[in-house]
Amino acid sequence: MPSRQIRIYARAASLLFILFSRLQSPASAQSSPPAQPSPRSIEEVHRLTDQGKFDDALASLTEISKSDPAAKNLSREFGIIYYRKGDYSNAIAALQRAATENPNDAETTQLTGLSLYLSGKHAEAIPYLEKVQSWYPSASVDASYILGVAYIQNKNYPSARAAFAKMFQVPPDSAAAYLFTARLLLRLDFGPIAEEYGKKAVELDPKLPLAHQLLGELYLYQSKIPEAITQLQQELAINPGNPAAYYKLADAYSRAQKFDEAEKLLQRSIWLDATSTGPYILLGKVLQKKGETQLAIRALQRAMSMDPNNDIPHHLLGLAYRDLGRTEDAERELKLAEQLLSANPKQTP
Repeated sequence: MPSRQIRIYARAASLLFILFSRLQSPASAQSSPPAQPSPRSIEEVHRLTDQGKFDDALASLTEISKSDPAAKNLSREFGIIYYRKGDYSNAIAALQRAATENPNDAETTQLTGLSLYLSGKHAEAIPYLEKVQSWYPSASVDASYILGVAYIQNKNYPSARAAFAKMFQVPPDSAAAYLFTARLLLRLDFGPIAEEYGKKAVELDPKLPLAHQLLGELYLYQSKIPEAITQLQQELAINPGNPAAYYKLADAYSRAQKFDEAEKLLQRSIWLDATSTGPYILLGKVLQKKGETQLAIRALQRAMSMDPNNDIPHHLLGLAYRDLGRTEDAERELKLAEQLLSANPKQTP
C-alpha cells in the first residue's frame, strides 16, 4: 500500500475513533439489557476503562470471567475495552462473539463494524455498518461517512455516492452528490475516479459552485497546468467571491512562471480571506521570484505570525535573508525550519 494511503488511513482512524466513541445505541435497536457480571466488579472494570487503564481493566475482567465463566455479556465487555485500547484484532473476536449472543445489540454491531474497518477489512465491515445505519435513520452523518469510505475502499463507488448523498441530504443522482463524492475520492487518493465524478457533476450542473475548483485542484496535483487554469477560471466566473479559487489559480500561474498575474490573484484571495496562511506563503514565493525580496519577507513574516510552527515560511524566509546577505538571520531561519520539519513531518493532504 502506498505510504500516502497509509497516512490517510491513520488520520481517518483517529478521526473515526473520536466520532464514534461518543455515539450511543438507540433504545429502539437494543434488546432488553443483558445480565451483567458482578455489579461491583464490573463497575471497577468500567472505572479503569474510563481512566484509560485498559490492561488493568482487562485483568480485572479476566478475573471476573474466571470466577463466573457463565456470566453473560463478558464478550461484549472485552470487546469494548479492546476497541477503546485500539487492539482491533482482539476487539473483533470478542465483539463477534457478543453479536452472536445478542444480534440486536446496536453498540456491539457498531463497534464490530468499526473494528473491522479500522483493521483494513473494509468489505467485512460493510454489512455491520449498513445495519447500524438502518438503526440511525435520521441522524447518521458519521455512520454515512464511514460507510461511504468503506464502499470506496471496496471500489463500490455508486453505493459510496448514495451514502454521501444521505450524509449531505441531497438526491443520490444529483450533481451535488457527485461533487461531494468526488471531493472525498480525491482526499482518499482515488484521483481517476474523482476526476470522472467531478466531470459528471459539471455535466449535470455546469454552474455548480466548487465543481470546477475540484477539477482545477486535481489537475494542479497532476501538474496539468493549462487544464487547471481553465477549470479555475470557470470556477471564478461562477463564484467570483471564492478566495480559495483565486489562491489555486495563482498557484497555477506561478507554476507557469506568470508571476505578475499570480500576485494579483493572491492579493484578491487575501482581501477576501486574510485568515489563511497559504496565500501569504505563496505570495512570499512569488515576490521572491520577482526580485522583490523585502516585500516577500513581509508576506512570509505574516504567515509565520499566523502559523509559527509551519516550517515552510521559515525556510523561504531563510532563503530570502540569504539573498540579502543576512547570513546569520538566514542560518537561524533555515535551522528552525529543519527542526520544525523533523518535529512535524509533512503529511500529504
